[in-house]
Amino acid sequence: MLHRTTQLGDFTLHALEAGTQKLDGGAMFGVVPKPLWEKRIAADERNRIPLALRCLLVETPDALVLIDNGVGNKEDEKFIDIYGIENTASDGSPTRLEQALAEIGFSVGDVDWMIDTHLHFDHAGGNTYHDAEARLQLTFPRAKYVVQKGELAWAHRANERTRASYFDRNYDPVVEAGRMQLVEGIVEVLPGVELRPTPGHTPHHQSVVLRSRGEAACFLADVCPTSAHLPLPWIMGYDVEPLVTLESKRALLAEAHRERWLLVFEHDPVVAWGRLEYDGKRPVVVEP
Repeated sequence: MLHRTTQLGDFTLHALEAGTQKLDGGAMFGVVPKPLWEKRIAADERNRIPLALRCLLVETPDALVLIDNGVGNKEDEKFIDIYGIENTASDGSPTRLEQALAEIGFSVGDVDWMIDTHLHFDHAGGNTYHDAEARLQLTFPRAKYVVQKGELAWAHRANERTRASYFDRNYDPVVEAGRMQLVEGIVEVLPGVELRPTPGHTPHHQSVVLRSRGEAACFLADVCPTSAHLPLPWIMGYDVEPLVTLESKRALLAEAHRERWLLVFEHDPVVAWGRLEYDGKRPVVVEP
């Protein structure tokens, strides 16, 4: 089963498993020593840790919203080996994300809004796909794609430090088709669906806060990629502005704890979601 479902007021939330990848554990935990982080997530012989490629499908009274979309199907065998990507569907679908959608009765053609938290290949690679003739196509034929304006500009200015994460083929066709909606700052794109800038991982990274009937949830994306990253200083080496991430995470998690948000983890290999509590001073996640 590639989905988990829960209710949030009038919203139905589906955590969709769009595959897995493996990234270097040291890079995933930055300055945290390996003897500490490997107690949380064990590494393989190449020092890589398993990570989910989890997306969130939100059924609202107004629209069907998908947040992030995994790697997609455009990368070659060398790339797949380096990053340990597994997203082949067992039912013949082009990707595991499409299989997960089918499990709950939806298809890519049903998505009204495609929200990209940022444009790294493991979050926005599924914006586009290669068809049977290897032609580049938009994955979600009727959706409005949404990203922070600054994130698109940042992706187009990729340098030696960042270019391994940004591929024009994942977003330029969306822009060229006139389907990319660029926003700035905090924006409510639909009633109860708020885009919240959480910079640090990239300067224009965003998380998504969902509210319905007094309940709230947050798709954290890479401000806190796994439940192991809940301690404030546990920040990825991939983050271009780690001290900014620190403050983004501090503010977001304080609000999440105070208001009892459901937190959705994009990359945690086991924990899809839960609520933040403290065991003494140590943050822990309690699954519903």
